[in-house]
Amino acid sequence: MGARQARFFPTCAVALLGFFGYGALAAEPRQYIIDEDHFTMTFEVSHIGYASVIGMFLEARGSFEYDDEAQVVSSGTVVVESDSVFSNHKKRDEHLRKDDFLDVDDHPRVEFEVTDFMATGEATGELTGELTLLGKTRPVTLDVTLNKAAEYPIGHGKYTLGISARATIKRSEWGMIYALDPKLVGDEVKLRFEFEAIRNDQ
Repeated sequence: MGARQARFFPTCAVALLGFFGYGALAAEPRQYIIDEDHFTMTFEVSHIGYASVIGMFLEARGSFEYDDEAQVVSSGTVVVESDSVFSNHKKRDEHLRKDDFLDVDDHPRVEFEVTDFMATGEATGELTGELTLLGKTRPVTLDVTLNKAAEYPIGHGKYTLGISARATIKRSEWGMIYALDPKLVGDEVKLRFEFEAIRNDQ
């Protein structure tokens, strides 16, 4: 890439999810819809320094506008249902839904909206977006990899993008400060997104 025009590579997930690039000529963008059956968003956070708790969100949706020829993304949004949090422990999940953490009654969704993209390699880039959590919106940058772009070999058979994305955030920046002092639950939260996005040919 380098001196050449920046190329677009899709992300998360947050949600992360979309991609940004810059083309010399703007062609017709196409909509890509995240396949909810092939979307995974996980989080990892330290528990008293002994080990990390790994959890996930079970319900999310999103789409983005992408011009395959010019490799330009014009928009992208991912919405995660807060109460779909799952860490394989019923009481902990109930606590995560309360106001110490996700406060799902007042903030039922976590949202990510794409704002920019910078290529870092032939199939990698840094995707910047606005993450809204607990009513606060702050910028987040995800490291994105485009794994594959091709006609799907089974099932729907449509043109599909395969995407991985990673980011690390500090939950305190969104006002989630429970158990930071003393340090029972870590401030840094590692986020990982794996998903497929299907081109809407309608």
